[in-house]
Formats: sequence, C-alpha cells, structure tokens
Amino acid sequence: MSRLAILGGEPVRTKPWPEWPDGREEDVAAVAEVVRSGKWWSYVGEHTGEFEGEFAAYHEARHGVAVNSGTTALQVGLEALGVGPGDEVIVPAYTFQATATSVILAKAVPVFADVEAETMNIDLKSAASVITARTKAIVPVHLAGLPVDMGRLREMMAPRGIAILEDAAQAHGAVWRGRKVGALGEAGAFSFQASKNLCAGEGGAIVTNDDDIAARAAGLRDCGRVEGRPFYEHHLPGYNFRMTEMQSALLRSRMRHLEAETQERWENGRRLTEELSGLAGVAPLDPTPGDGDRRAYHLYPVQLRSEDLGGITRERFMEALRAEGIPCTAGYGRPLYRNPVFQNHSFGPKGCPISCRHYSGSVDYRSVSCPTAEKLCQEVVWLLHNLLLGRPEDIADIARAFEKVTAGCGELAGQAR
Repeated sequence: MSRLAILGGEPVRTKPWPEWPDGREEDVAAVAEVVRSGKWWSYVGEHTGEFEGEFAAYHEARHGVAVNSGTTALQVGLEALGVGPGDEVIVPAYTFQATATSVILAKAVPVFADVEAETMNIDLKSAASVITARTKAIVPVHLAGLPVDMGRLREMMAPRGIAILEDAAQAHGAVWRGRKVGALGEAGAFSFQASKNLCAGEGGAIVTNDDDIAARAAGLRDCGRVEGRPFYEHHLPGYNFRMTEMQSALLRSRMRHLEAETQERWENGRRLTEELSGLAGVAPLDPTPGDGDRRAYHLYPVQLRSEDLGGITRERFMEALRAEGIPCTAGYGRPLYRNPVFQNHSFGPKGCPISCRHYSGSVDYRSVSCPTAEKLCQEVVWLLHNLLLGRPEDIADIARAFEKVTAGCGELAGQAR
C-alpha cells in the first residue's frame, strides 16, 4: 500500500466529484419561464398545485401540502395532528435540531429517545420507555434515508392513540416493505433545502392520506384559509408558509430525475457497503435491507472504532481521508438535548411550553442521557449523497481510500501533528 497522501504520498483520487446541487439547463429554463410569465404566486400560477399532486403521488399519498421549509413542514404537520400545549412528542436524540424545535414551535414538549447503534434510527424500546399519558405524537426520523421499521412502530403507537409524523427530510424516495415512506403514519414531512436529494434551495412538504389532516395543514400554511371559501375569510390563526412558483417549477423539473438518482444511489451504496465490509476499524451503518426495502442514501454513514485504528481520532482519520480525495464530515457533534436551546430551556416567554399551565409534566434536559446517540456523535463519519452518483470506479476510489487510510493508521498515529 502506498504512503498516505497526508504524509506526502499520492492521493487515491484527484478527479472532482459530482456537484450538488447540480443546476441543469432544464432547471434554469423552468424557473425562467415562471419569471417571464409574471405568475410568481401560487394563487395565479400552476406549478405549486401541480407539484403538490406529483410529489404526493410519487410517495403514494393522496395529499401534498407545499410549504417554505422542512422545519415548517414538521411544525404544520404537528399542529395539523392536533399537537399543542400540554402535549409531549417523542423525538430521537440523533437528528437535525428541527425535529425537536418544531415541537417547541407547536407549543408542545419534546421528549428524547435514544437511537439504535446499527441504524441511527429511533430505538423503539427507548421510545416506549418515555411514553406518558401526555404523549400525543412521535416523530420517527428516516435518518440518512434509511426507513424506520414502521410496522413495529405502528403496532406500538396505534393502541395508545399516539399519532406518527414521519420526518422524511432525508428520505425522498425511500421504500419500506414495498411502500414509499411519508404516508405510512398519519403524515410525513419532507425538506427541499439545498443539500437534500430533491432540492430547491429551501422548501418543504407534508404528505398524508387523511383528508382532514391535509385540510388543516393547508389552512395553517395559508393564513387560515379554507379551500372554496372567500379569500379574506380566515378559519384558523394560520401562517404564511407558502412556497413560491419559482421553487415549485424547479422542484417539478428536478423530480423528473428523482427516481433514477435514488436507484443509482441505492445500487452504489450497497456496492460500497460490500467493498468496506471487511476493513478493520470501519463499520458501515448500512444494515441488510428487508424484503421490499430501499434506502434513499441522503448520507452514507460509517462508524470508526479507534481501538482498531491505532488509536487515532476521528478528526485525524477524516483529515487523512480528505487528503486521499474523499470529502467527508463528522455530522452531528452532540445529541440534540445537549444543545444550548434545550440545556438552558431557551424556548419562549417565561419558559413556555414547559412552564405552560396546561403542561403537567416536568422536564430537565440537563439530566437526559441517550448513550448510543452520545457514542455515535463521537464516532460516525458521513459521506454525502453526491458521492454515490458516480460510476462503479468512483465507488472503488472511495473503498481504496478507506483501505489505504486504515492500513496506514499505525504510521499516522506515530506522526506528530
């Protein structure tokens, strides 16, 4: 094995990786057409309504409600489910902050569950242990595009009357047991932020098969209006979370490629897992799929075992991997409950919703402990999904770089920084 690039050797790869977002001329044309038309608002244009229908149909849902971000998709989804003051909502500890802060924005209290070591998804035993009489909903995250076991989750929550809002922000096109994620619970929330597998810079959507949830979500998104009623008649204290026609046109253009790109990532991700499976100190967090499953691979996560890598730190391993031409990141550096907003209860006036008179529970996030989430935050390396949009030889480059760095860890550990 040749000398590590970080120590002066030749890197495994010098070619660039596929860019993301990868603006295409057809995307430019779609947005330019809207700009030229002057129909920039969903009330006068056609793209937002068409996108809602197309996106919902792709995810096997009857209804789609487009909003201006994934965070607002979660907030509106929760409120459409009836979540509010006095309620608790179970969320995983290892995820983006919006999964939990959307609960605060809905004036309810997030309760953290640990995650599974093999999947990084919510641990259902941990979730069961924090259910109380105040639990109104649970937000499972299909993290890194890996579907949660929705069958077990429904069996656990349905008898208790606990609603399921899927956080599918990283899971466009993911499939669980032959069905797309998003409408396997009561509703699902997606993000179209720039890094996402389907993106428009910003944006989000709620999908559902429930007519009433869809109607409430649409009203909350659009100033409390009700379809078919007068424009200045407002039935809810709603928000203006609408999506622009330019975003919708861009998303419709990009949706033409979503299925093919999802399948390409799927095949390359499984190929990479096979390539990395025998390396000491490196554990792809990519479990064998169940029958009819397909991961969407927003991220490709790898757990490092420092004791098998000469004791080098994750940061040093990533430096060496980047020097070989493989971009990577550490991802979430702490479980959500260790962020200052939760440690300091920095929520709103007088500490609401925890201090809300409707809330009968007691929460101190400083005492929360989710050991698996803590461990993952220290040991996981992420590869971003654009690396999986290459050819088999590109995947081979990733595998060779991992092999080279793991083989050279002893020398790396002996080098002074």
